[in-house]
Amino acid sequence: MSDIRHLTTEGIRDFANIAINAYPGFKINTEEGRQRLIDRLVEAQAHIPVQHLVGLYREGKLVGGMRLHDFRMNLLGVEIDASGVGMVAVDLLHRKEHVAKELLAFFLQHYRQQGAPLALLYPFRPDFYYAMGFGYGTKMSQYRFHPAALRRGVSKAHVRFLTVEDKDALMACYNRYQTATHGMIVRYPPEWDGWFTNLGVERRLVGYVNDGRVEGYILFNFKARPVESPLRNDLVIREFVVTSREALGELLTFLSSQADQVDRIVLTTTDETFHHLLSDPRNAVETLIPSVYHESNVQGVGLMARVLDVPGMFRALAAHNFNGQNLRLRLTMRDSFLPENDGSVLITFQDGRATLPESGPHDAEIMLDVAEFSSLLIGAVDFQRLYDYNLAEISDPAYVQQVSQLFAAPKPICLTDF
Repeated sequence: MSDIRHLTTEGIRDFANIAINAYPGFKINTEEGRQRLIDRLVEAQAHIPVQHLVGLYREGKLVGGMRLHDFRMNLLGVEIDASGVGMVAVDLLHRKEHVAKELLAFFLQHYRQQGAPLALLYPFRPDFYYAMGFGYGTKMSQYRFHPAALRRGVSKAHVRFLTVEDKDALMACYNRYQTATHGMIVRYPPEWDGWFTNLGVERRLVGYVNDGRVEGYILFNFKARPVESPLRNDLVIREFVVTSREALGELLTFLSSQADQVDRIVLTTTDETFHHLLSDPRNAVETLIPSVYHESNVQGVGLMARVLDVPGMFRALAAHNFNGQNLRLRLTMRDSFLPENDGSVLITFQDGRATLPESGPHDAEIMLDVAEFSSLLIGAVDFQRLYDYNLAEISDPAYVQQVSQLFAAPKPICLTDF
């Protein structure tokens, strides 16, 4: 019999050992490193109320755990409750004993009961979580380009290094971007504290500042290439946010002006049109794709999303306009991992606003798995594609275009790691 509960300080010590073994990439191989991890986890548990470490016990022994996140996020222009899970770790001696499956089932049930209709995670294996009903989100692209290739602006007069004294203005910039951007997650003040630890040593932070107002910023670090030459460095961008055209122009000018010191700028972005800012979009590895297409970036699948409560989701999105559509839609969703979420819901869209009548006729019925519906709802894929790929069915194909328009949305952007 398994028992899942919040971890005490002693439980966190045991969990740290499990996590170190589960994630060799942490590269924690000293007692000092282990203690630093414990201290960070204990500190977060005590002072960040939206994060929770929980563990799964069997016969009194901790065999796995995870970190839960209470999120507020911008979904389709509406701020909703959401949830996240990370740092899922299983004791090496208890692999293949369904520990992770039980942890994830608890996660989904917990937040469904809390009224958060959406769950998010970064997958260690996409297929594992896809089988649990998580759908793919926006792809991330990584570019490696020469600084001189950037289409720079005319000035960088408002760009300067930011310090801890700029923390409030930095947070205000992020908050404006988050409020205006579908997919972005609210950050709380304690989450910003780490930005200013070893700032100027491990990381650099520059911003566009106009009359004390930060309108854009870049968090970055340098990465040397000692094998090739100690004088060759890459500039690795960790976060790039802009809220005005002027900020973008000057920050691009700043990046372009690093050409003497920097060999390549490494940028990860969900922006599918970023290559238009480059006079030479070729990647560091000059791969040619037949017939003559130059590799500009590599892409990866990462953040995945899952709807936990279909009626609850549409109630949460009551203020969202589903593109002015008028349609009575029956949504039949298959959800074998969370049976409470399986079945049919009738939704009436009137001038784009959704309501949930208890009964009545419908114009069309769509049928699909929860993973595909989750991707559809957040705007990561459109219904026409799902229908063409045989991943969704509809009772009357004449409504395919209207259903596609109903759920049409920009692809979500998320900058929060967890």
